[in-house]
Amino acid sequence: MQPLPAKSASVALCEDPVTDLDLLIQKISPDKVFTLTDQHTRHHCFDFIKKVDRVSEEQIITIKAGDDFKNTEALSSVWQFLSERGATRHSLLINLGGGMPCDLGGFAAATYKRGISFINMPTTLLSMVDASVGGKTGINFNGFKNEIGAFRQAEMVLMYAPFLNTLDRDNLLSGYAEMIKHALIDKLETLEKLLGLGLSDITSEKLSPLIAESVLVKDHYVESDPLERGMRKALNLGHTIGHAFESLSMKKKKPVLHGFAVAWGMVAELRIAGKKLGFPSNVCKKVSDYITNMYGDHQFVTSDFEDLYALMRHDKKNKGERINFTLLEEVGKPVIDVDCSKEEIEEAIGFQK
Repeated sequence: MQPLPAKSASVALCEDPVTDLDLLIQKISPDKVFTLTDQHTRHHCFDFIKKVDRVSEEQIITIKAGDDFKNTEALSSVWQFLSERGATRHSLLINLGGGMPCDLGGFAAATYKRGISFINMPTTLLSMVDASVGGKTGINFNGFKNEIGAFRQAEMVLMYAPFLNTLDRDNLLSGYAEMIKHALIDKLETLEKLLGLGLSDITSEKLSPLIAESVLVKDHYVESDPLERGMRKALNLGHTIGHAFESLSMKKKKPVLHGFAVAWGMVAELRIAGKKLGFPSNVCKKVSDYITNMYGDHQFVTSDFEDLYALMRHDKKNKGERINFTLLEEVGKPVIDVDCSKEEIEEAIGFQK
Protein backbone atom coordinates (compact mmCIF):
# COMPACT_ATOMS: atom_id res chain seq x y z
CA MET A 1 0.00 0.00 0.00
CA GLN A 2 1.47 3.33 -1.11
CA PRO A 3 -0.28 6.24 0.65
CA LEU A 4 -0.56 9.41 -1.42
CA PRO A 5 0.40 12.70 0.28
CA ALA A 6 -3.24 13.76 0.38
CA LYS A 7 -4.15 16.10 3.22
CA SER A 8 -7.96 15.96 3.12
CA ALA A 9 -8.39 12.19 2.89
CA SER A 10 -6.56 8.89 3.26
CA VAL A 11 -5.84 7.63 -0.24
CA ALA A 12 -3.50 4.81 -1.21
CA LEU A 13 -2.45 2.90 -4.31
CA CYS A 14 -2.37 -0.80 -3.53
CA GLU A 15 -0.51 -3.62 -5.25
CA ASP A 16 -2.09 -6.47 -3.27
CA PRO A 17 -5.75 -5.73 -2.47
CA VAL A 18 -6.15 -8.79 -0.23
CA THR A 19 -3.20 -7.98 2.04
CA ASP A 20 -3.84 -4.24 2.10
CA LEU A 21 -7.58 -4.53 2.77
CA ASP A 22 -6.99 -7.18 5.43
CA LEU A 23 -4.52 -4.94 7.28
CA LEU A 24 -6.85 -1.97 7.03
CA ILE A 25 -9.80 -3.92 8.44
CA GLN A 26 -7.62 -5.09 11.34
CA LYS A 27 -6.69 -1.46 12.03
CA ILE A 28 -10.33 -0.28 12.02
CA SER A 29 -11.40 -3.35 14.03
CA PRO A 30 -15.14 -3.34 13.18
CA ASP A 31 -17.60 -5.74 14.77
CA LYS A 32 -19.04 -6.66 11.35
CA VAL A 33 -17.93 -6.11 7.76
CA PHE A 34 -20.30 -5.59 4.83
CA THR A 35 -19.50 -5.15 1.14
CA LEU A 36 -21.59 -3.11 -1.29
CA THR A 37 -21.33 -3.92 -5.01
CA ASP A 38 -23.44 -3.41 -8.06
CA GLN A 39 -24.25 -6.23 -10.49
CA HIS A 40 -21.14 -5.53 -12.57
CA THR A 41 -18.59 -5.27 -9.77
CA ARG A 42 -20.08 -8.31 -8.03
CA HIS A 43 -19.28 -10.31 -11.16
CA HIS A 44 -16.01 -8.70 -12.29
CA CYS A 45 -14.29 -7.39 -9.15
CA PHE A 46 -15.37 -9.24 -6.01
CA ASP A 47 -13.01 -12.14 -6.74
CA PHE A 48 -10.10 -9.73 -6.20
CA ILE A 49 -10.97 -9.36 -2.48
CA LYS A 50 -12.99 -12.46 -1.55
CA LYS A 51 -9.97 -14.05 0.17
CA VAL A 52 -9.85 -11.25 2.75
CA ASP A 53 -10.44 -12.88 6.11
CA ARG A 54 -13.35 -10.68 7.28
CA VAL A 55 -15.03 -10.38 3.86
CA SER A 56 -17.93 -12.81 3.51
CA GLU A 57 -20.16 -13.61 0.54
CA GLU A 58 -23.06 -13.75 3.00
CA GLN A 59 -22.54 -10.07 3.84
CA ILE A 60 -22.60 -8.72 0.26
CA ILE A 61 -25.21 -6.13 -0.71
CA THR A 62 -25.69 -6.04 -4.48
CA ILE A 63 -27.62 -3.22 -6.14
CA LYS A 64 -28.53 -2.65 -9.78
CA ALA A 65 -25.84 -1.05 -11.95
CA GLY A 66 -26.19 2.38 -13.52
CA ASP A 67 -26.83 5.94 -12.41
CA ASP A 68 -30.57 5.46 -12.98
CA PHE A 69 -30.55 3.33 -9.82
CA LYS A 70 -28.70 5.81 -7.59
CA ASN A 71 -32.01 6.51 -5.88
CA THR A 72 -33.97 6.27 -2.65
CA GLU A 73 -35.10 2.72 -3.40
CA ALA A 74 -31.53 1.42 -3.70
CA LEU A 75 -30.47 3.45 -0.66
CA SER A 76 -33.32 1.99 1.37
CA SER A 77 -32.34 -1.54 0.32
CA VAL A 78 -28.83 -0.96 1.71
CA TRP A 79 -30.21 0.36 5.00
CA GLN A 80 -32.59 -2.61 5.13
CA PHE A 81 -29.81 -5.15 4.62
CA LEU A 82 -27.62 -3.54 7.28
CA SER A 83 -30.50 -3.45 9.73
CA GLU A 84 -31.58 -7.05 9.13
CA ARG A 85 -28.00 -8.32 9.49
CA GLY A 86 -27.46 -6.50 12.78
CA ALA A 87 -25.03 -3.78 11.70
CA THR A 88 -24.09 -1.44 14.52
CA ARG A 89 -22.36 1.92 14.77
CA HIS A 90 -19.12 -0.06 14.97
CA SER A 91 -19.63 -1.90 11.68
CA LEU A 92 -17.78 -1.27 8.41
CA LEU A 93 -19.08 -0.95 4.85
CA ILE A 94 -16.73 -1.57 1.91
CA ASN A 95 -17.93 0.16 -1.25
CA LEU A 96 -16.55 -1.87 -4.14
CA GLY A 97 -17.53 -0.23 -7.41
CA GLY A 98 -17.65 2.80 -9.62
CA GLY A 99 -18.97 6.24 -8.85
CA MET A 100 -22.52 5.12 -8.24
CA PRO A 101 -21.82 2.52 -5.48
CA CYS A 102 -19.23 4.82 -3.88
CA ASP A 103 -21.66 7.76 -3.82
CA LEU A 104 -24.65 5.76 -2.63
CA GLY A 105 -22.67 3.53 -0.27
CA GLY A 106 -20.95 6.51 1.30
CA PHE A 107 -24.30 8.18 1.92
CA ALA A 108 -25.79 4.95 3.32
CA ALA A 109 -22.82 4.69 5.71
CA ALA A 110 -22.99 8.38 6.63
CA THR A 111 -26.65 8.07 7.63
CA TYR A 112 -27.09 4.56 9.04
CA LYS A 113 -27.04 4.74 12.85
CA ARG A 114 -25.96 8.39 12.29
CA GLY A 115 -22.75 7.19 10.70
CA ILE A 116 -20.66 4.04 10.35
CA SER A 117 -17.16 3.66 8.91
CA PHE A 118 -16.68 2.94 5.23
CA ILE A 119 -13.87 2.18 2.81
CA ASN A 120 -14.05 3.02 -0.87
CA MET A 121 -12.46 0.62 -3.34
CA PRO A 122 -13.07 2.35 -6.68
CA THR A 123 -13.17 0.01 -9.67
CA THR A 124 -13.57 2.54 -12.49
CA LEU A 125 -11.34 5.37 -13.61
CA LEU A 126 -14.13 7.86 -12.89
CA SER A 127 -14.49 6.73 -9.30
CA MET A 128 -10.72 6.61 -8.75
CA VAL A 129 -10.12 10.23 -9.74
CA ASP A 130 -13.47 11.71 -8.72
CA ALA A 131 -16.34 9.98 -6.95
CA SER A 132 -14.43 8.01 -4.32
CA VAL A 133 -12.31 10.93 -3.09
CA GLY A 134 -13.30 14.30 -1.68
CA GLY A 135 -15.97 13.28 0.81
CA LYS A 136 -19.08 13.89 -1.28
CA THR A 137 -21.77 11.23 -0.94
CA GLY A 138 -25.32 11.15 -2.21
CA ILE A 139 -28.10 10.00 -4.50
CA ASN A 140 -30.13 11.42 -7.36
CA PHE A 141 -33.63 12.64 -6.54
CA ASN A 142 -36.59 14.03 -8.43
CA GLY A 143 -34.68 14.01 -11.72
CA PHE A 144 -31.68 15.95 -10.39
CA LYS A 145 -28.09 14.72 -10.05
CA ASN A 146 -26.81 14.20 -6.49
CA GLU A 147 -29.70 16.20 -5.07
CA ILE A 148 -29.61 14.51 -1.64
CA GLY A 149 -26.33 13.82 0.12
CA ALA A 150 -23.78 14.60 2.79
CA PHE A 151 -20.10 15.38 3.16
CA ARG A 152 -18.41 12.37 4.77
CA GLN A 153 -14.85 11.10 4.28
CA ALA A 154 -14.05 7.42 3.87
CA GLU A 155 -11.68 5.81 6.37
CA MET A 156 -9.52 4.98 3.35
CA VAL A 157 -9.72 4.99 -0.43
CA LEU A 158 -7.84 1.97 -1.79
CA MET A 159 -7.01 2.22 -5.49
CA TYR A 160 -6.05 -0.94 -7.37
CA ALA A 161 -5.18 -0.09 -10.99
CA PRO A 162 -5.82 -3.61 -12.46
CA PHE A 163 -9.53 -3.06 -11.82
CA LEU A 164 -9.35 -0.79 -14.88
CA ASN A 165 -8.75 -3.85 -17.06
CA THR A 166 -12.40 -4.79 -16.50
CA LEU A 167 -13.64 -1.58 -18.16
CA ASP A 168 -14.84 -1.01 -21.69
CA ARG A 169 -13.67 1.90 -23.87
CA ASP A 170 -16.49 4.29 -22.95
CA ASN A 171 -16.07 3.85 -19.20
CA LEU A 172 -12.33 4.51 -19.45
CA LEU A 173 -13.06 7.67 -21.42
CA SER A 174 -15.68 8.72 -18.87
CA GLY A 175 -13.07 8.82 -16.13
CA TYR A 176 -10.47 10.37 -18.38
CA ALA A 177 -12.71 13.42 -18.84
CA GLU A 178 -12.41 14.19 -15.12
CA MET A 179 -8.63 13.88 -15.40
CA ILE A 180 -8.67 16.45 -18.23
CA LYS A 181 -10.74 18.73 -16.00
CA HIS A 182 -8.23 18.38 -13.16
CA ALA A 183 -5.41 19.24 -15.56
CA LEU A 184 -7.26 22.34 -16.76
CA ILE A 185 -7.50 23.71 -13.22
CA ASP A 186 -3.92 22.67 -12.43
CA LYS A 187 -1.22 23.31 -15.05
CA LEU A 188 -0.57 23.31 -18.78
CA GLU A 189 2.16 20.67 -18.53
CA THR A 190 -0.28 18.07 -17.20
CA LEU A 191 -2.93 19.04 -19.74
CA GLU A 192 -0.49 18.61 -22.64
CA LYS A 193 0.47 15.21 -21.28
CA LEU A 194 -3.17 14.05 -21.20
CA LEU A 195 -4.04 15.48 -24.61
CA GLY A 196 -1.04 13.64 -26.03
CA LEU A 197 -2.49 10.21 -25.22
CA GLY A 198 -4.64 8.34 -27.71
CA LEU A 199 -7.21 5.69 -26.87
CA SER A 200 -4.69 2.84 -27.14
CA ASP A 201 -2.49 4.65 -24.57
CA ILE A 202 -5.19 4.76 -21.91
CA THR A 203 -4.22 1.57 -20.06
CA SER A 204 -3.97 0.69 -16.36
CA GLU A 205 -0.16 0.63 -16.55
CA LYS A 206 0.18 4.07 -18.14
CA LEU A 207 -2.62 5.59 -16.09
CA SER A 208 -1.35 4.69 -12.60
CA PRO A 209 1.03 7.67 -12.16
CA LEU A 210 -1.44 9.99 -13.89
CA ILE A 211 -4.21 8.87 -11.53
CA ALA A 212 -2.05 9.78 -8.54
CA GLU A 213 -1.41 13.26 -10.00
CA SER A 214 -5.11 13.75 -10.71
CA VAL A 215 -6.17 12.73 -7.21
CA LEU A 216 -3.70 15.18 -5.67
CA VAL A 217 -5.11 18.03 -7.76
CA LYS A 218 -8.58 17.28 -6.42
CA ASP A 219 -7.24 16.91 -2.90
CA HIS A 220 -5.60 20.35 -3.11
CA TYR A 221 -8.97 22.00 -3.70
CA VAL A 222 -10.87 19.80 -1.23
CA GLU A 223 -8.36 20.38 1.57
CA SER A 224 -8.62 24.13 1.18
CA ASP A 225 -12.44 24.12 1.11
CA PRO A 226 -13.95 20.80 2.32
CA LEU A 227 -17.58 21.98 2.31
CA GLU A 228 -17.46 23.67 -1.12
CA ARG A 229 -18.07 27.23 0.00
CA GLY A 230 -15.26 28.72 -2.05
CA MET A 231 -12.46 27.50 -4.30
CA ARG A 232 -13.51 23.84 -4.21
CA LYS A 233 -16.09 24.99 -6.76
CA ALA A 234 -13.20 24.99 -9.25
CA LEU A 235 -13.78 21.24 -9.45
CA ASN A 236 -17.16 21.98 -11.05
CA LEU A 237 -15.59 23.08 -14.33
CA GLY A 238 -17.72 21.56 -17.08
CA HIS A 239 -20.32 20.31 -14.63
CA THR A 240 -22.94 23.07 -14.71
CA ILE A 241 -23.74 22.33 -18.34
CA GLY A 242 -22.51 18.73 -18.09
CA HIS A 243 -24.91 17.78 -15.29
CA ALA A 244 -27.77 19.27 -17.30
CA PHE A 245 -26.75 17.14 -20.29
CA GLU A 246 -26.59 14.07 -18.06
CA SER A 247 -29.92 14.69 -16.30
CA LEU A 248 -31.80 15.42 -19.52
CA SER A 249 -30.37 12.31 -21.18
CA MET A 250 -31.75 10.25 -18.29
CA LYS A 251 -35.16 11.91 -18.59
CA LYS A 252 -35.14 11.09 -22.30
CA LYS A 253 -34.32 7.45 -21.44
CA LYS A 254 -31.09 7.78 -23.46
CA PRO A 255 -28.54 8.08 -20.64
CA VAL A 256 -24.99 9.17 -21.37
CA LEU A 257 -22.02 8.44 -19.14
CA HIS A 258 -21.07 11.16 -16.66
CA GLY A 259 -17.66 11.79 -18.18
CA PHE A 260 -19.06 12.23 -21.68
CA ALA A 261 -21.55 14.82 -20.41
CA VAL A 262 -18.77 16.62 -18.50
CA ALA A 263 -16.48 16.55 -21.56
CA TRP A 264 -19.17 18.24 -23.69
CA GLY A 265 -19.86 20.63 -20.80
CA MET A 266 -16.19 21.59 -20.64
CA VAL A 267 -16.15 22.46 -24.35
CA ALA A 268 -19.14 24.76 -23.91
CA GLU A 269 -17.80 26.37 -20.73
CA LEU A 270 -14.36 26.96 -22.25
CA ARG A 271 -16.10 28.81 -25.09
CA ILE A 272 -17.85 30.99 -22.51
CA ALA A 273 -14.52 31.52 -20.71
CA GLY A 274 -12.93 32.66 -23.95
CA LYS A 275 -15.54 35.38 -24.43
CA LYS A 276 -15.92 36.50 -20.82
CA LEU A 277 -12.45 35.97 -19.34
CA GLY A 278 -10.11 35.79 -22.31
CA PHE A 279 -9.25 32.10 -21.99
CA PRO A 280 -6.71 31.37 -24.77
CA SER A 281 -8.44 30.38 -28.00
CA ASN A 282 -5.62 28.03 -29.04
CA VAL A 283 -5.97 25.98 -25.82
CA CYS A 284 -9.76 25.97 -26.16
CA LYS A 285 -9.43 24.63 -29.71
CA LYS A 286 -6.93 21.95 -28.70
CA VAL A 287 -9.17 20.70 -25.88
CA SER A 288 -12.31 20.91 -28.04
CA ASP A 289 -10.70 19.02 -30.92
CA TYR A 290 -9.44 16.30 -28.57
CA ILE A 291 -12.85 15.88 -26.93
CA THR A 292 -14.65 15.79 -30.28
CA ASN A 293 -12.22 13.14 -31.52
CA MET A 294 -12.48 10.98 -28.40
CA TYR A 295 -16.06 11.61 -27.22
CA GLY A 296 -17.88 12.71 -30.36
CA ASP A 297 -20.37 15.58 -30.39
CA HIS A 298 -23.35 15.83 -28.07
CA GLN A 299 -26.67 15.06 -29.73
CA PHE A 300 -28.86 17.71 -28.09
CA VAL A 301 -30.88 19.95 -30.39
CA THR A 302 -32.03 23.56 -30.15
CA SER A 303 -35.47 22.55 -28.84
CA ASP A 304 -33.77 20.92 -25.81
CA PHE A 305 -32.37 24.19 -24.55
CA GLU A 306 -35.26 25.26 -22.32
CA ASP A 307 -35.16 21.92 -20.50
CA LEU A 308 -31.39 22.16 -20.14
CA TYR A 309 -31.60 25.72 -18.86
CA ALA A 310 -34.24 24.70 -16.29
CA LEU A 311 -31.91 21.96 -15.04
CA MET A 312 -29.01 24.41 -14.77
CA ARG A 313 -31.15 26.80 -12.75
CA HIS A 314 -31.68 24.01 -10.21
CA ASP A 315 -27.95 23.44 -9.72
CA LYS A 316 -26.97 23.24 -6.03
CA LYS A 317 -24.21 25.83 -6.44
CA ASN A 318 -26.54 28.61 -7.55
CA LYS A 319 -27.54 31.58 -5.43
CA GLY A 320 -30.99 32.96 -6.06
CA GLU A 321 -31.72 33.36 -9.76
CA ARG A 322 -28.05 33.30 -10.79
CA ILE A 323 -26.51 30.30 -12.52
CA ASN A 324 -23.00 30.06 -11.11
CA PHE A 325 -20.26 28.79 -13.41
CA THR A 326 -16.64 27.90 -12.78
CA LEU A 327 -14.65 29.29 -15.70
CA LEU A 328 -10.97 29.74 -16.49
CA GLU A 329 -8.85 32.81 -17.24
CA GLU A 330 -6.12 30.39 -18.31
CA VAL A 331 -5.04 26.87 -17.44
CA GLY A 332 -4.59 26.70 -13.67
CA LYS A 333 -6.48 29.95 -12.99
CA PRO A 334 -10.12 29.12 -12.26
CA VAL A 335 -12.68 31.82 -11.50
CA ILE A 336 -15.70 30.72 -9.47
CA ASP A 337 -19.26 32.05 -9.29
CA VAL A 338 -19.30 33.60 -12.75
CA ASP A 339 -22.79 34.69 -13.77
CA CYS A 340 -23.65 33.96 -17.41
CA SER A 341 -26.65 35.08 -19.43
CA LYS A 342 -29.10 32.67 -20.98
CA GLU A 343 -28.00 33.82 -24.42
CA GLU A 344 -24.31 33.20 -23.66
CA ILE A 345 -25.07 29.67 -22.49
CA GLU A 346 -27.23 28.79 -25.48
CA GLU A 347 -24.64 30.07 -27.94
CA ALA A 348 -21.80 28.19 -26.23
CA ILE A 349 -23.55 24.81 -26.29
CA GLY A 350 -23.54 24.69 -30.09
CA PHE A 351 -26.71 22.70 -30.65
CA GLN A 352 -27.37 20.24 -33.42
CA LYS A 353 -29.83 21.69 -35.92
